Order: sequence, then C-alpha cells, then structure tokens
Amino acid sequence: MNYNETLDWLFEQLPMFQRVGQAAYKADLSNTIDLLDELKNPQDSFRAIHIAGTNGKGSVSHMIASILQEAGLKTGLYTSPHLKDFRERIKINGEMIPEEKVVEFVDKNQKWLEDHKISFFEMTVGMAYQYFKEEKVDFAVLETGMGGRLDSTNISNPVLSIITNIGYDHMAFLGNTLEKIAGEKAGIIKEGIPVVIGRKQSETKPVFEKTAKEKNAPIFYAEDHFEAKAVHTARKNEKHYDIWLDDELYLEDLSSPLLGEYQMENIATAFQGIKVLNDSGILNIDKDTIAEGFISTIANTGLKGRWTVISTNPLTIADTGHNTDGIMNVVQQLMKMDYEHLHFVFGMVSDKDRSSVLRLLPKNATYYFCKANIPRGLDAEILQEEAAEFKLTGQSYISVTHAYSSAVNNAGPNDLVFVGGSTFIVAEII
Repeated sequence: MNYNETLDWLFEQLPMFQRVGQAAYKADLSNTIDLLDELKNPQDSFRAIHIAGTNGKGSVSHMIASILQEAGLKTGLYTSPHLKDFRERIKINGEMIPEEKVVEFVDKNQKWLEDHKISFFEMTVGMAYQYFKEEKVDFAVLETGMGGRLDSTNISNPVLSIITNIGYDHMAFLGNTLEKIAGEKAGIIKEGIPVVIGRKQSETKPVFEKTAKEKNAPIFYAEDHFEAKAVHTARKNEKHYDIWLDDELYLEDLSSPLLGEYQMENIATAFQGIKVLNDSGILNIDKDTIAEGFISTIANTGLKGRWTVISTNPLTIADTGHNTDGIMNVVQQLMKMDYEHLHFVFGMVSDKDRSSVLRLLPKNATYYFCKANIPRGLDAEILQEEAAEFKLTGQSYISVTHAYSSAVNNAGPNDLVFVGGSTFIVAEII
C-alpha cells in the first residue's frame, strides 16, 4: 500500500474514538500489552514523561517537549488527536514521522493487527513507541488520549507523571463525578515515580494523595511553587508573563507564544515538571534554556489550535476548547476583548454534554452552526435548535467552511470571528 491507502486502512477499518465515539473505546489494556510484546516492548528503550488531565495536557506536553528539545535532547512527542495530518501525533524534535515509516509499520504488522482486532489508538501508540525506539530518543513526552488508567499510553516507563486538572468530560467512560474521573487519571501514577498535579481541587486532592501514598510517589502541586503573572503589553495578540517560583521572581517579562489566558496554569505545570526532573538529577537544564524552550514552543513543536490567530482582518481566532472548563476559559477571555460584534463559528460532537456548554456561551453573538465532517459530528440544525433554548441565535450551514466564510464575510473591520466548540471544527479551518 502507498501512504494514502495506508491511511484509508487506518481510518476506515479500525475504530477510532475521535471519529465514532463509544464504539471504539476499550476498557482493557490487554491488546496494548500484546501488541507491545509483539513489537519486542519498544517502550523499554526510552524514558517517558506521561501527561494526563481533562484540559491542558496537550499544551503542557508541547511546552515540555520544546524545553527538552532546546536542551539538546532528542525528544519524542506523542499527542492526540491530530488536526490536519495523522503524522502530527508522532513527532521527534518537532518533525512528524515520515510517511514511509507509517506505511512500513502497517505493511509489516497488518495481518497481526487485523487478527488481534487492534484499535486505531492502540495501533498508533505501538507505531509511536516503535519509531521512538528505532530513532533512539532520549525522552518521549506522552499525552494520554482520554483517561489514564486504561489508556494505551499507560504501558510505558515514566520518569515523571503529570495530571493537569480534572473537569467533566468523557463521563460515559470515566465516571460522573470529579472524584471518579480523578481516579481514572490517577491510574498513570507509578510506583516511586514523582507526580505533578497542575490544579489543586478539593474534590480530587484526596484521590491523588491516596494513590500517591499507595505508590510511594512524591507528589507536587504546581500552584504551590510556580505562578505565571501577566505583564501588561500595549501590543495586541501578545502575552508576557513574569514567572514566580516560591514567591521569588524566577523569569522576568517572558514572551509567551501561547495567547490563551488559561495557559497560565499550564505554564506553571510545565515549569514544575521540569523542576522536579532537574531536582532529581534526571535533567540539568539551566533557566535560560528553559525560558528559550518555552518561548519556542510553537516553533519547536508545531502546536496549533490553542487561541490561534488565523487572521487579523477581521481578527479571527480558533481554539480547540470543547468541554465545560475549556469553553468557560474561552468565554472569559472573549469577554475581556475589545470588539464591536462577535461572530461565533460553532459546532460540537454528538456525545458531549451540550447543555452545560451552551449555557456558558455569550448571548450577544451571532452564531454560525456547523457540523464537522466526522461521524460523531452533531447535525448543525439540531445544534441550532438546542442553542435557541439558551437564547443563542444564528443560522446553520452545510459545512464548516461555509459557516466560516459566511462569518468572515459578515464581520466588520472591528468585529471578532471566533471558531470553536470542537477540535474537529477547528481542524477544518486551520
């Protein structure tokens, strides 16, 4: 098979949670274990930094990978989902896995994968681990897909575990309380391996501390040590932060490539993770390199979809926030911005808790309802009807691109166009 044929086989023959939802979910790690055994356990060849959480895990993964790369370490990065190209999921020093490596992996293992009914996610984890082993990476930064305990990435050898925060998402799989969701995420905590918690929450703190105690794992709360404080800048679409460590100025006026205000928590989490590894002697990265690695996060890793400015005329921003916490962060930042009218290109997937998101959205905006081109996408007309119950008004469109074009055409020079609600809506625009 050529590369396109290989992708067709990956996407069409094997279930992928991002596309089809619950039918692809497996509450079992046996397939992953069997696959990695078949591949001669490539996960044993590299040190991993394993990152879970409801929101922010992708941003933290990219920040840490960039800092490691800036320090001269060969760094693998495994993330999901991808926005445009499947190969975004598997990178080394910011470079996507070559097409021929994807083809080679499938050609070599196709019969075994089919015979053992390996899922899309299990297979991509195996592909990533095999590629990282072949390329002899120094570290691999691994972002969990959905949960933690039963996530395929959980078969790894981390030197550090990180849990960014806990919110309500994927409740059909992870539980309907923050405590239950935290219990699933806490499944990445390993015996004797330190864990960094990005947000101290009253509901989840006892869960993490109980698991950490059982596993003899040192536990660190990022907010107890690091704080990113915004520094005023007159320039639009720029963010600068002073970074404080234990109430002392650590880095001054740090330019951030990540423009979402919600990144302040993620910055503290990433910096805490690097500090734990430095303090343990696993890393020895100086402050200037840490700063440069953070500043170069997008340049080094290609991170997209986090408060990404698509255009400045009219100002057009896209963000992949899609659950209650993510949308709340988006709305809070939108409310602080200066514009005449908001045009909101909006779509969701069908298996989300839509009412909890819709009630958060600003009512004084014009909405352009649309459906991402995936089976999980919610029909735009259904979304329009449900949104109307929350006094959100607008039209439905036959595609994301039609909705986006209409929003841009309708927007005045001082208006704001925002694209969001789903990773897959953003993927079709970026």
